[in-house]
Amino acid sequence: MFNELKAKIENKKANIGIIGQGYVGLPLAVEFAKAGFKVTGFDTDDKKVSSINKGVSYILDVPAKDVKDLINSGKLKATTDTKLLNKMDAIIICVPTPLRKTKEPDISYILSASEAIADNIRKGQLIILESTTYPGTTEEIILPKLESSSFKVGKDFFLAFSPERVDPGNLKYKTKDITKIVGGVTPECTELSRLLYFQAIKEVVSVSSTRSAEMVKLLENTFRSVNIAMVNELALMCHKMNLDVWEIINAAKTKPFGFMPFYPGPGIGGHCIPLDPLYLSWKARQHGFEARFIELADEINSSMPHYVVDKITSILNEKKKPLKGSNILVIGITYKKDINDVRESPGLEIVDSLIKKDAHVHCHDPLVSGFELDGGKKITTVKLTKESISSSDLVVIITDHSDIDYKFIVDNAKLIFDTRNALKNFKTAKNIVRL
Repeated sequence: MFNELKAKIENKKANIGIIGQGYVGLPLAVEFAKAGFKVTGFDTDDKKVSSINKGVSYILDVPAKDVKDLINSGKLKATTDTKLLNKMDAIIICVPTPLRKTKEPDISYILSASEAIADNIRKGQLIILESTTYPGTTEEIILPKLESSSFKVGKDFFLAFSPERVDPGNLKYKTKDITKIVGGVTPECTELSRLLYFQAIKEVVSVSSTRSAEMVKLLENTFRSVNIAMVNELALMCHKMNLDVWEIINAAKTKPFGFMPFYPGPGIGGHCIPLDPLYLSWKARQHGFEARFIELADEINSSMPHYVVDKITSILNEKKKPLKGSNILVIGITYKKDINDVRESPGLEIVDSLIKKDAHVHCHDPLVSGFELDGGKKITTVKLTKESISSSDLVVIITDHSDIDYKFIVDNAKLIFDTRNALKNFKTAKNIVRL
């Protein structure tokens, strides 16, 4: 089985199935298809499947032309039919792993994908989990669903973990440019996984186990979470000391070693940084270890949207305006610049809180036509006009998209609260308050 599958991969005759066609799955499917494999994207969302099969991309990082060309060439297709998993030689799981309201891991999507594979598994398949999760998931959750007395891992089928490392909106590092980490249940599993990714990714690094590979991703994002929390706390400290935190960070980063710049903001968002460290701390508690540093970082980062709302109230109060009844224009609602993803965005919490405090809130985001708040309230974004800016008591910059005309905002706004230092080039403007 090992030699047969190895030959299929090397000859690019292996059929690859990718479960989940979101921000991770679709770019990965496109890269494997561009490398010469026949790829099938699996998803439960009929709209996504239909879009792919029509040659339409709903991911900003994936050019529609690439999807259309690959569909027309027969290298890429999408389906909701999990029975076709039986026809795949390699199956990669790229499904969401959210947190429950109790901040415990929700691996229900991984379980659903695993069950679909188990129902359609055959000998000679390679299964790889990419979804971020806690150490032990691959071997403790997926392996028992697939293995039996007559169906042995490393012999009849192969199982590994390889953490996704997608950075949406990053123009420099695309999927093919980001080093892949792989760890298998057995050495044979690791080798086949390494070989598969090496066909489409520039560099692949093997580690000793699935648990090590799972831990790699959690380390990466916990590192970011902790450092963002530190600089957020520093921003609050500098405000108390009447210091410019942005000036201080820019000066510190001139040091050529021993320092990496992180920047404060209205909070953290996306599917990774707010969630992954809590997967790790949850697993640590099961081993009798309290990850205090991680919990504190989460506490600080989670408090930033509340701080922004309090700051908005304070800014308006200084102008003798109550928050209630004030017109507030929010610029940018996505969790980071130049992407259209609002998952876990601090902007959602800020807008929701302002509305609940009876402010009149309008939102502009060039990449998002509308979004939904907790509770189901739907918000439609507005165009950025002279009237929408000048009629606002306060303009709040939450996300610093590159294609927003910031001079237009500065020239027409009564007052601006900049949480991202988007207006760093307007140092003499008197109508700007910075985080």
